[in-house]
Amino acid sequence: MTYVKPAELVGTIIDAGASKVMLSTRDTLVRSIMGGAVLTIAAAFAVTVSVQTGIPLLGALLFPVGFIMLYLLGYDLLTGVFVLAPLAWLDRRPGVTIGGILRNWGLVFVGNFIGAFTVAVLMAIVVTNGFATPPNEVGEAIGHIGEGRTVGYAEHGAAGMLTLFIRGVLCNWMVSTGVVLSMVAKDVPGKVIAMWMPIMLFFFMGFEHSIVNMFLFPSGLLLGGDFTIMDYLIWNEIPTVVGNLVGGLVFTAIPLYLTYARATSPRTPRLSRRGIAGRTAEPTATDASAPAPAAASEPRETAPAGV
Repeated sequence: MTYVKPAELVGTIIDAGASKVMLSTRDTLVRSIMGGAVLTIAAAFAVTVSVQTGIPLLGALLFPVGFIMLYLLGYDLLTGVFVLAPLAWLDRRPGVTIGGILRNWGLVFVGNFIGAFTVAVLMAIVVTNGFATPPNEVGEAIGHIGEGRTVGYAEHGAAGMLTLFIRGVLCNWMVSTGVVLSMVAKDVPGKVIAMWMPIMLFFFMGFEHSIVNMFLFPSGLLLGGDFTIMDYLIWNEIPTVVGNLVGGLVFTAIPLYLTYARATSPRTPRLSRRGIAGRTAEPTATDASAPAPAAASEPRETAPAGV
């Protein structure tokens, strides 16, 4: 398996960020719609596995298949462009502006929501037999997730909001690390292994991912969850998006840029004041009285070649 070293990796990440910002509206929407759809069908798969086996760790082990598929296909997630686009701006790539970054983020958010909501409707049909029967056990589990992660936070007030925000930060620390690691290898097996690790971690630990939540909460509402759209927006989606942004920037983008991308001049040993004084001091009397080097003597005759 190939390995791309961090210094080279950061250049690849910056190139990717610049290309995302410059991408056309059509392509950005198509890729983000499909990215949201693929990720959230994997979330439905993971919940199904967890419910039917009673082993949440197994669901977390299998959830990364969606993330891996969408990045191998070049699709986009909001949590990914939160890191890629700012790195291109920090590197002062031509054409990458704050306005362009905000445009990219807005389009990807809309596209991800369309994809995730579409999967939410499709899965609601599946778990209710076309809304003809009550939700099955998987549908009930999804509905309870929506309640616990909205009303459950609201019950704790400011402490609940802080917990929600921190879970969003920690989530995109791991997810954006997965985005970066998707470029750490040039072969498919290396990419798969590298992406798998941080995505499994975030899902099992219950961190808050804004795109996964675009599926879980609309699904919960469609399946009779005891919370409202405003509960979803105020007590989950908006704080989660902000936390995802902060986590991606603070824990992934900025550290990588500072340590690998910024051009630094070679460092020279720092002299102490005494050393500087010694270098700049006038020659001493002893130095002045020292005999001058003898003039170079006449070159001696050398032996003929071959002797």
